[in-house]
Amino acid sequence: TDAFYWDTNDETRAFSKRFNDKVGHMPTMIQAGLYSATMHYLKAIEAIKTDEAPKVMEQMRATPVNDFFAKNGKIRIDGRMVHD
Repeated sequence: TDAFYWDTNDETRAFSKRFNDKVGHMPTMIQAGLYSATMHYLKAIEAIKTDEAPKVMEQMRATPVNDFFAKNGKIRIDGRMVHD
């Protein structure tokens, strides 16, 4: 099983179309997950105006992940993300 399928809903299709237009194929679960994680990281930095790791991790844990890849995601204290 996979945690991501490009044709699940309108959000996954929109992301996958943009990805396909740039790369030439639909994204895998790993590619979609890495994009989601990277965007969550960058949004945390933008919100707190620093890239100091402890502060960024605190912000990332405090902010739910709700994007095309994960709904109601939370980063646990061990760094793993769980979602619906």
